[in-house]
Amino acid sequence: MKLCYLYQHRQITIFIAALLIVFTSVVYAGTGSEKYVPDIGTFMKIGRAFSPSMGNVNKELFFISAMSDVKQVYRLTSDGWPYQLTLFDDGIDWYKLSYVGDKAIVGASVGGSEDAQLYLMDSKTGRTIQLTDNPKTRYGSVVWKKDGGGFFYRSNIENGRDFKIYFYDLESGASRIVFDLEGTNSVADLSYDENYLLVYHTYSSVKNVLYRVNLGSGEYTLITPEKDGTEYISPGLMLDNNTVYLICNDNEEGILKRAVINIKTNQIKYLELESNWPVDELIFSPSREYMSWLNNEDGYSEIYMWHLQGDSAVPSPDISGYVSSFFLTDDGILLYEYTSSTETLDVWQWDYKTQQLKKLTHSIYAGIDPKLFVEPTLIKYKSFDGLEIPAFLYLPPDYDGSPVSFIIHVHGGPEMQFRPYFQRHFQYLLLNGYGLLVPNVRGSTGYGKKYVNLDNYKNRLNSVKDIKAGAEYLFNNGYTEPGKIGIKGGSYGGYMVLACVTEFPELFAAAFELYGITNFVTFLENTRDYRRHLREAEYGPLADREFLESISPIHKASTIKTPLFVMHGENDPRVPIGEARQIIKAVNESGGIVDSLIFPDEGHGIGKLSNRLMLYRRMVEFFDKYLKNK
Repeated sequence: MKLCYLYQHRQITIFIAALLIVFTSVVYAGTGSEKYVPDIGTFMKIGRAFSPSMGNVNKELFFISAMSDVKQVYRLTSDGWPYQLTLFDDGIDWYKLSYVGDKAIVGASVGGSEDAQLYLMDSKTGRTIQLTDNPKTRYGSVVWKKDGGGFFYRSNIENGRDFKIYFYDLESGASRIVFDLEGTNSVADLSYDENYLLVYHTYSSVKNVLYRVNLGSGEYTLITPEKDGTEYISPGLMLDNNTVYLICNDNEEGILKRAVINIKTNQIKYLELESNWPVDELIFSPSREYMSWLNNEDGYSEIYMWHLQGDSAVPSPDISGYVSSFFLTDDGILLYEYTSSTETLDVWQWDYKTQQLKKLTHSIYAGIDPKLFVEPTLIKYKSFDGLEIPAFLYLPPDYDGSPVSFIIHVHGGPEMQFRPYFQRHFQYLLLNGYGLLVPNVRGSTGYGKKYVNLDNYKNRLNSVKDIKAGAEYLFNNGYTEPGKIGIKGGSYGGYMVLACVTEFPELFAAAFELYGITNFVTFLENTRDYRRHLREAEYGPLADREFLESISPIHKASTIKTPLFVMHGENDPRVPIGEARQIIKAVNESGGIVDSLIFPDEGHGIGKLSNRLMLYRRMVEFFDKYLKNK
């Protein structure tokens, strides 16, 4: 009965949301030159389309969108209609299209648990058959055989901790193990003749090695050295089964660059001799005829293409924004998801032969004119030790030089990088007079091996000081003033919010924290088994409880003077819900100001539109109350 009520409630919410979009569009269209900004709920309904894929035989586009409330798989029909294929109540986590394009494996979990089960989907009708039913097991890293008879995948089914590699035979419905090594493993590539598999073995977020697995004999060979801070990413095994192109940072600059490895000689040769920009991703067409890669130039993407057989450059599209999840077909067609600070996420296609760039999906803007949206400025400011911190500075469109209310947004990770992608709530805040500073503090990726390791273990609080330096930069340049500055962040960014308001209790006037770490000891004890060793490599071992306690905001909660808002999902597998409950209880007991929002049907993030609307409305009310309405 309760589930039925919740379903009906969600359907009513979606129906009302659709009516609001239509109403807002009419109101906005009738305002003429008069400035009118819809409420935050309308901004949250701006659409997105991403994760493109195309079969090498059935040349149809597939992608993911949440246009029907949660993330589902869509097929773009020949007449341009986005045909919905999946109907999961909580949406999907990911999908992997077969080589032909006639079917796909879909990973879907319940309530944000991230324990994705495997489903076989017919790509024409959407008919879906469940292949696994182990709710406490996580599946992923799917790579199909070309004949569509089966696929490789990873799973932690044996003990909940170790991810091993399996092959699933669709005809028999049986699985068999093909790579049996303790730790975190995932499929990296399948050779063209399907005799070999490349496998990632991961020690931390910034350290891994590669194995080549002989699928006939089961023997495997380590093909890369094991070095601290060294990554081997996006490998492609060439037709000779001995040559591997990949991205690696085991070089003097410590920057991820394209390289080629000869497995027989164990020699590695770098291909980026002059560029100091890191390479984000490297992909290959199934036949290994084409190669494409993304350079990360201060957060902005540059696409490059190469014809491997002709050993020559191929024309690539000219863009200015952020590209990810790109996909290359055997005939040289490049698909990718593209976004910028002022454009929502959509799927684009580049045909190098005709040099035609085409937008394939057209997400809605909910009646809001994108011409109102604001681009940031890339700046750098100096931290306490002279280190330059790159950051994106957003100013409201009518900024006149006087101090305005400002919010510092801290990304998660910490091994991540804020990129100039479209943030719906950013644009709402800007159009309502807020400024935003989004720093890539030490520990962020995108700036080389040395920079990403500057916050490791005992240096954790140095990254917190980078946030203080950012606030001082805003004060010193007259962008804002004390009493008008807030901070927000999710996941590791949530920890940074709590660390800032405990280390610098007088600095911020409002703090909005989402699913962040409160207590590093309980976080490491209670996070999923398969994640613990990866997180200990970053934050420090559980054995060093004294240090972990020293950087944990829970032990300084009595110093919090900043009004605090805490959001968390009950089913969070990464940062368990207990982290939120600890800080809420501690701040309440010390007489501080704390508000909270706990979602029983979410995990590490927000998947449902109704919950997203509630969250961001509360966020706007919170910041308006403490940063503006004084």
